[in-house]
Amino acid sequence: MSSSIAEQVILITGASAGIGAALAELLAARFPGIRLILTARSQDKLETLATRCRQAGAEVLVVVADLTQSEQVSTLTQTALDRFGRVDVLVNNAGYGQMGPIELISDAAVQQQFKVNLLAPIALIRSLIPVMRSQGGGRIINISSIAGRTAFPLGGLYSASKFALEGLSDALRMELEPFNISVSVIEPGPVRTDFFGVARTSVEQAVSDPSQTPYRAAFGKLQGLEQQVDRQAWTPEQVAEVVLKAISARRPKPRYVAATGGKFAVWMMTKVLPTRLVDVFWQRFYGIDLIAKDWRNLKSQ
Repeated sequence: MSSSIAEQVILITGASAGIGAALAELLAARFPGIRLILTARSQDKLETLATRCRQAGAEVLVVVADLTQSEQVSTLTQTALDRFGRVDVLVNNAGYGQMGPIELISDAAVQQQFKVNLLAPIALIRSLIPVMRSQGGGRIINISSIAGRTAFPLGGLYSASKFALEGLSDALRMELEPFNISVSVIEPGPVRTDFFGVARTSVEQAVSDPSQTPYRAAFGKLQGLEQQVDRQAWTPEQVAEVVLKAISARRPKPRYVAATGGKFAVWMMTKVLPTRLVDVFWQRFYGIDLIAKDWRNLKSQ
């Protein structure tokens, strides 16, 4: 693998918006001549981004793909190799958060959460490992979340998918080291993207009338959390700078936290504080502590 980032081929999934788009523009601006493969499901957004990256001096290949479809993963890999002959860095960025109580989420929504956040990255990684091995090395960077280290109520499926991605990354890091392929995880906290908009939509699709469920008190509080969380949120550009560290480091770390105070918070919640205390914190934050009284009132009506 070339030591100069400007000479590398970097594939970014979920590149049409948010962290993926910010990373593409950052790389194009910092390293003229870099070769980028940008993939997502929205051709219009990808083409608009590609134009900006080309104007900054990057060579860009746009591949519209739904990576939950195995044949499209194969097509993406072959198209990339036909154009550039190699892939030096894979950034698995595509993902979304299925919010809502696990009890109420449909089988289809459960499967889709894992298809997008876990199975699609697995498929693309498996497709590119032989490529990276034959070229002498490469880097795999999986965009996880602080929610992949500490779970919270109403986000159980999202956390489960990211916990799984973290475990996958740890195993791959050890398995692929003999082939000079490094594996790193990026763990953002809240990010100012359309995450909450997608999360709201996912709740609406999962639960037709939240006010008629046993969890209605928590749903009521969930509506006001976006603005509260947004005050601590990073921009996609800030997270992209952290991803660049993983791309450019001589010896990339296994994990990079991309959140203010995130490393300390994860350490406290996973290593220091009693589990019960952490549970109570999240229950109050997400309004779970309001459910018992409200449920009694609902049953008495």
